[in-house]
Amino acid sequence: MAWLNREKAPLTKGQRTDTPDGLWERCTNCSEIILKRDFSLNQNVCTKCGHHFSLPAVERIQHFLDPDSFEEMDAELCSTDPLKFSDNKAYSVRLAETYKRTGQFDAFFAGRGRLSGRSVQLGVFDFQFMGGSMGSVVGEKIARLYLRAAAQREPAIIFSSSGGARMQEGILSLMQMAKTCAALAKLREARVPFISVLTHPTTGGVAASFATLGDVNIGEPGALIGFAGPRVIQQTIREKLPEGFQRSEYLLEHGMLDMICDRESLRPQVTKILGMLMPL
Repeated sequence: MAWLNREKAPLTKGQRTDTPDGLWERCTNCSEIILKRDFSLNQNVCTKCGHHFSLPAVERIQHFLDPDSFEEMDAELCSTDPLKFSDNKAYSVRLAETYKRTGQFDAFFAGRGRLSGRSVQLGVFDFQFMGGSMGSVVGEKIARLYLRAAAQREPAIIFSSSGGARMQEGILSLMQMAKTCAALAKLREARVPFISVLTHPTTGGVAASFATLGDVNIGEPGALIGFAGPRVIQQTIREKLPEGFQRSEYLLEHGMLDMICDRESLRPQVTKILGMLMPL
């Protein structure tokens, strides 16, 4: 009953110091509350259950490579609208709106950087740009990355996160599957390694082409990886799919991945792999 004998009046609204908004993040996997600062420092991985959330491409580059070592290439390439495609909105309008929102011309960062002191050719998909879809520009950037890696004898590393081929570019988009694989063949001829890191989600034409053709294929924990989504497959074959179907752990068990690696361990693990495949 001590509150009956309170000497001081309760604070008025103007005197209270409310907790600022945006300090906390709720994990959608375990429902635990995480301090947003800790969440960011942990590369968008839940500090309670280890669930891997989407990580923006720029942040992924910063965490993975040596500090201030990334030099972006082919940044000036931008998509056009060769088919004059339109659904409920013209493709050219979608591109302009996405550029305004993201500040990027397309869904792929390509460049050169250093990993533990070694020069590498790095590519990272930006899922925020039209779902990381692969159109003509993305395919061109990937092909150029492989050819630079072959010419300069520098390992190629690509982080994939994509909904697949970009439907607004039709057959021109599907052609990028063959184009990227042809360029990757040149890299293999030069005997230069390609490390493919498949993050959530990697689907469609990206999964069905270069993304699963790495000398070493690494999946992030819990990532959805496959051609068609599990719901589409289940509706097509009219059978219940196995538990965890198309997730990294399922693919590792069935020989489609070489390993699963969390974000904190990825940098030293890739450094170790490159040291074995292509010693300095």
